[in-house]
Amino acid sequence: MSSVFIALQANEETRPIIEAIEADNPTAVVSREPAMVKIDAPGRLVIRKDTIEQNLGREFDLQEIHINLITLSGHVDEDDETLTLHWDR
Repeated sequence: MSSVFIALQANEETRPIIEAIEADNPTAVVSREPAMVKIDAPGRLVIRKDTIEQNLGREFDLQEIHINLITLSGHVDEDDETLTLHWDR
């Protein structure tokens, strides 16, 4: 199974997003570098708006993730509630 990943800038804005991704993807591996955080997951990575909103304590538009996005790997499925990276056919 191929891994997918997302890399975000390491800053205070992304901290609650990264924590939400970790909570929703228990098999994900988080690598913290000085300027970025890379999150790898086997096969699938799901980013949920609800979990981010709980961490932030405010409404969150998933499009806001693009402000701090460095790169990602995988097919992207996106709607108003989730952003999913995967390699499924």
